[in-house]
This record gives sequence, structure tokens and C-alpha cells, in this order.
Amino acid sequence: MSDIVNEFNEYRSKMNEKLLADNNKVVKRIFNLDTNAYAAGALDVKTKELLGLVASTVLRCDDCIKYHLETAYKEGVSKDEMMEAMGIATLVGGTIVVPHLRRAYEFWEALESQE
Repeated sequence: MSDIVNEFNEYRSKMNEKLLADNNKVVKRIFNLDTNAYAAGALDVKTKELLGLVASTVLRCDDCIKYHLETAYKEGVSKDEMMEAMGIATLVGGTIVVPHLRRAYEFWEALESQE
């Protein structure tokens, strides 16, 4: 099952390299802003990743959901914490986010299976 994690990360890395190599100032600045926004500040990284996860779910961005799931997992977010955050996302986003919830749960299981 961890193939979905590896495939996602390989594709994301490959395409990010291509995008950044294109040397577009706006794209580079957006990537930099994103990196800096999720750095520790008044909120810790774990909290920011959960916020990103909820926002990504409500916006229905599967790539963003996977990214925030993996980073949250690496930051020590528990399955219970992740599911509580996803519960909020489903409440706010409505039933239209349920398919994203399913894929998020599958991705989380893949992350757990890598141990």
C-alpha cells in the first residue's frame, strides 16, 4: 500500500524540480511563501499542518491533502488527531468532501504501513 505514498512523492518531486527550473519568479516566490508559512511561529508546525489539512480538504485538493497528511504524520500527529481534524473538515466542507476523506484515510494507512 505504500506505493501510493512513493508514487505521490516521486511525481511531486519531479514536477516541482521542473517548475522551479523554469525560473519563474512568481512561482518561486509562491513556493517560498508556502514553505515559510508552515514554519514554526506562534503556532507549531504540527498545528499548522492540521490547519493546512482541513483547508485542503474543504477545498478538495487531493494532492494538498496527501502533502499535509504526510507532513503531519512526520510531525507526530496521531491517527486520532488526524481524524478529528478531518471530522471538522467534513463538517465544514459537507458531504462533498467524503470521497476526499476516504482517500485521505487510505493514504494515512499507507503512511502507517511504511513503518
